Amino acid sequence: MSKVIKMKYFFEKYGFHVSSRLADRLGMRVTSVRLFFIYISFVTAGLWFGVYLTLAFWIRLKDLVRTKRSSVFDL
Repeated sequence: MSKVIKMKYFFEKYGFHVSSRLADRLGMRVTSVRLFFIYISFVTAGLWFGVYLTLAFWIRLKDLVRTKRSSVFDL
């Protein structure tokens, strides 16, 4: 058996069982726990994308406010 297939079986056996054990411990349904992890992953990715856009806007605004002069004679 190849290493990729062994790794796939390992993650299927031990990795995907985490959400069901967590749901059993919390007394929730497994689908709710899995949906929570999916929603949290989208929120965290979107949050950092929003921070990136905000910083890009500030840098653009700084460049528009401050005109760059190459020498003293440009006054």
